[in-house]
Amino acid sequence: MNHVNPSDDALRALLTTATTIAMVGASTNPEKPSHGIMKRLLAAGYRVIPVNPKETEVLGEKAYATLAEIPVPVDIVDVFRRSEDTPGIADEAAAIGAKALWLQSGVTSEDAAARAKAAGLTVVMDSCIGATHKALGIPAKNWPH
Repeated sequence: MNHVNPSDDALRALLTTATTIAMVGASTNPEKPSHGIMKRLLAAGYRVIPVNPKETEVLGEKAYATLAEIPVPVDIVDVFRRSEDTPGIADEAAAIGAKALWLQSGVTSEDAAARAKAAGLTVVMDSCIGATHKALGIPAKNWPH
């Protein structure tokens, strides 16, 4: 059975109720897509927590080596990693009680999707969270000062 992404209405509900996004694969390198998307999500008012064992801080936010180390509840786990790395990330997302697993554009894994769904998570695959946020016209939660 192939994964089908949630409807626009379901995505709008997810993105308007979420406050905290853990970004797996966040980078300090401005050339990396994760850097630009993290900047956009921060500007939109989300708390974005970088998860990358190679970083200590990204865009002023403390980075964590693993999802398990994050000391606050996470709504969405946004993944900028290779597809083959995602089943384990799906398990970690479920273990921390995340509400959704979002695999960025070009990242697909039926195994990860099945694991996350089995744990009750909403799954979005092969889709850019930043582009989706913009396309759905979701207003910023609070503009930075």
